[in-house]
Amino acid sequence: MSVRSFAAALMLVLANAAVADDAPRVLRYAFPIAETGFDPAQISDLYSRTVVAGIFETPLVFDFLARPFKMKPGTAAEMPGISEDFRSFTFRIRPGIYFADDPAFKGRKRELVAEDYVYSLKRHYDPRWNSPNLYRLEAAKILGLSELRREVLKNKTPFPYEREVEGLRALDRYTVQVKLAEPSPRFHQEVMTDAGNFGALAREVVEAYGDKIMEHPVGTGPFRLAQWRRSSLIVLERNPGFREQFYDEEAPADDARSQAIAAQLKGRRMPMLDRVEIAIIEESQPRWLSFLNAQSDLMERLPNEFAPVVIPNDKLAPNLARRGITMDRAPLVDITLAAMFNQDNPVVGGYTPEKVALRRAIALAYDSEQEILLVRKAQAIPAQTAVAPLTFGYNPALKTTMSEYDPARARALLDLYGYVDRDGDGWRDLPDGSALVLEYATQPDQASRQLAELWQKNMKAVGLKMVFKVAKWPENLKASRAGKLMIWGAAWAATTPDADTFLALAYGPNKGGANHARFALPAFDALYRRQAVLPDGPERLRTIEEASKLMVAYVPYKLSSHRIATDLMHPWVIGFRRNPFVREFYKYLDVDPALRAKEEAK
Repeated sequence: MSVRSFAAALMLVLANAAVADDAPRVLRYAFPIAETGFDPAQISDLYSRTVVAGIFETPLVFDFLARPFKMKPGTAAEMPGISEDFRSFTFRIRPGIYFADDPAFKGRKRELVAEDYVYSLKRHYDPRWNSPNLYRLEAAKILGLSELRREVLKNKTPFPYEREVEGLRALDRYTVQVKLAEPSPRFHQEVMTDAGNFGALAREVVEAYGDKIMEHPVGTGPFRLAQWRRSSLIVLERNPGFREQFYDEEAPADDARSQAIAAQLKGRRMPMLDRVEIAIIEESQPRWLSFLNAQSDLMERLPNEFAPVVIPNDKLAPNLARRGITMDRAPLVDITLAAMFNQDNPVVGGYTPEKVALRRAIALAYDSEQEILLVRKAQAIPAQTAVAPLTFGYNPALKTTMSEYDPARARALLDLYGYVDRDGDGWRDLPDGSALVLEYATQPDQASRQLAELWQKNMKAVGLKMVFKVAKWPENLKASRAGKLMIWGAAWAATTPDADTFLALAYGPNKGGANHARFALPAFDALYRRQAVLPDGPERLRTIEEASKLMVAYVPYKLSSHRIATDLMHPWVIGFRRNPFVREFYKYLDVDPALRAKEEAK
């Protein structure tokens, strides 16, 4: 090559690098399941909450890197004042925090004030929004709000947001006080850290968009919704009015990777990304190919079927490592509910011995180990109770029948309680002689099909007929909340490191919210209420375990596993570590456009 040609080539390389450095910093990744919308008062699914958490904010947040998990102020000026009896919580909001610009504000800057949190929490009590998260507030018993909701329902009147109640008040422009009827030692952790459900909205925005508020999220967070093609594409862009906030996360001393991230990003203004593009790719094969071809930057939760070749022996395959791809592996802090049995359903629901025996037999006939090995490719551990690892209340030494696979015992239970084949068609009938058909709701994606095949095989082995009703996940979620499904399988993830979120799955008043099984057992409800008011300690641990064992005994759910997530990043993604209690992880990431451009030029 001549000197002139070499110089020209070098200039081209330098010019491309300069263009890359000036390019927008964009993170691209995919959801495996479609969102439902973006109003904190109306959503309960993980994917919508992941988006919403980057738009709305709460007084407290979890430090992104700290382990053990640690809370710190978010929009609050400092940690809350908490009364000795855990019945009063006082938050002071930092002045100078503003909502993103929106036509609803009619051209003026709109500051976040205490009344915004009062209004946003009250919305969950307004029957108009049918909040699936109301159970979390009603469990805390905020003084006066449940009574106000009952009055509205009785009189069929609009919710009176202006009416002050004792339990939720703005003491001044920036101070919020919450008062509870009973002690709630973890109220600030369970409610005031969850932006996906309890982030602050402005009343003007809700009133401007009305029933279309799911499409118009406007918050004070680092991002705002720029584009939305339902079930296809979600684009977030940097909120230009976001206040000065700098990376200052606390890395554990014994975690070299987190230490390196903290050192590299410390002092950087947040958010570092200009845009986040989230595609909805339900099938795992195209989702994986998108990452492999560098069309996605982050492979959040590697699909299980690729684990044997991508992470053999839980280590990154050499061919991927040579490309600079890295992995992050951590528990999801969740429970997979292989079956949620609708207790209002006449076939599988009920508390009489024969109904409990049917559910126990189904649970014993289902092979959770095969689910973990064949469907989840060993990326999970068996569940003994609903309580997941990394939460207060988890007992790693506890062993229950929930993890057992015993088709012989299942057949014996069915025989004992009269579930036998009375008409000779090869399938068991109900004790009264009528046909016994189990209807299982499922989805059209590959993982759901694999799970359905396992269910069908296991049920056939004990003589139970199971049929499958296929629908999209958001449709099944809506039907399940309304109590219209007989059996459905899903997963439940913690929002805080505490057992309460898992016990909430079986608490009677939570029907239509967390309690998809519509389970209502007075003995369990009493234990749930007791653990909720106890401070963390041995007595609470005993109460949690007793409640957990009742869930195992009555089988409102077939609990199968606690999943482990493996996330993969291309070398231009900077700062990723999985924190199960920080949905908006993208707030803490950066992307190097020059490294990406180099890969794309190959």
